Amino acid sequence: MTLRYRSVKGTRDLLPPESERWAEAERIARETFRSWGYAEIRTPVLEDTALFERSVGETTDIVHKEMYTFPDRKGRSLTMRPENTAGVVRAVIENGLAAGPMPLRLYYIGPQFRYERPQAGRFREFSQIGVELFGISGPAAEAEVLEMLFEFLRALGFRALSVALNSVGTPATRTAFGEALRSHVLPRSTGFGEDDLRKLAENPLRLFDSKDPVVRAALEGAPRTVDFLDVASRRHHDEVRGLLADAGIPFAENPALVRGLDYYTRTVFEIVSEDLGAQDAILGGGRYDGLVESLGGPSVPAIGFAIGEDRLLQVAPFRLSPRACVLVLPQRTDDLAEAVRVAREIRAALPGGCVEVDLSARGIKKGLARASALFDEAEARGLDKKGMLAVLVGERERADGAVTVKRLATGEQETFPRSELAERLGAAREA
Repeated sequence: MTLRYRSVKGTRDLLPPESERWAEAERIARETFRSWGYAEIRTPVLEDTALFERSVGETTDIVHKEMYTFPDRKGRSLTMRPENTAGVVRAVIENGLAAGPMPLRLYYIGPQFRYERPQAGRFREFSQIGVELFGISGPAAEAEVLEMLFEFLRALGFRALSVALNSVGTPATRTAFGEALRSHVLPRSTGFGEDDLRKLAENPLRLFDSKDPVVRAALEGAPRTVDFLDVASRRHHDEVRGLLADAGIPFAENPALVRGLDYYTRTVFEIVSEDLGAQDAILGGGRYDGLVESLGGPSVPAIGFAIGEDRLLQVAPFRLSPRACVLVLPQRTDDLAEAVRVAREIRAALPGGCVEVDLSARGIKKGLARASALFDEAEARGLDKKGMLAVLVGERERADGAVTVKRLATGEQETFPRSELAERLGAAREA
């Protein structure tokens, strides 16, 4: 058969059992963030294009060549969000939250869109988990966000975590650093490609994002952002390091870390894991104290991070917690109504478990073949393989008010009164 329709390049279908892992990771994120006082915000996928040009920066790769931008039927320029911080800030201002009580703690989970070359763990439609903390200018904000992040990542099974840390100072110090960086790189730029020459002219900090060996070589011995910090930014950076040490969070200075968006001020960071090899970064974030005001709100400091879920779930070590699974197999169509009633009782006795009914009523033999296939996939689907059961419902069971239960792991089978089903299922789970 020739397929008429395929998914758009750079997008993908998320199918079981992988989708089950995503759902569990998102559940852990929500549970963790809520326990720290964060509430969920959901913003539209479509935003005014000018929002991203103003916040992310017109010289960034995102705005320059990665955004999905189009005019709507009235000629207004709209963009499918390439990142979520700008939209969250817009929502906070528009709904009056920026003028409300502080601190304001928010998190989000949802899709973003960037036109870039698809590769392992990177898609044109991708999902992010992110957090934004508004209203705290002091280093306690960095400490809270990073400590919460470590709790979340450790719940996903990550170990050997550390923070790559830097400070880009204020907009003024960032500008001074950019000029010094340009002066250092310009004499070494003869082998640069057109795109990197544009970055050098418009925003030299973006050169740190380049993978070109010629650019990497030109950056050797370059000035460091920390050498341009004003007194207050330097003191803030020192206090952040002290709080991280006090919280037992490992960190290392990375002078080349500037992050890819123009709105960052002072602290920028990435979380890395030694277990991941060369591509060790899991996520990134930083402080953006001027963004709320620049988008028309009051002067409100803020800090946040974003995690690419595709990359996160590709490398996360965690496994799904095993769930009980029972398959109810009617012998034939006449037994289906009874099988559904039995399944209803089982669901009440096994909250959180998986209970399937063979609605096709194909017979016990074919039903057990389906059960066997599911048994083979149990680990990937997060099912308790050891305790998987098939409940057989036929004419004899209906006549006797009984059920026959088969343990799939051992093949053991017994028939007993249906009134004992809930009690025996509980015992089977504990066995």
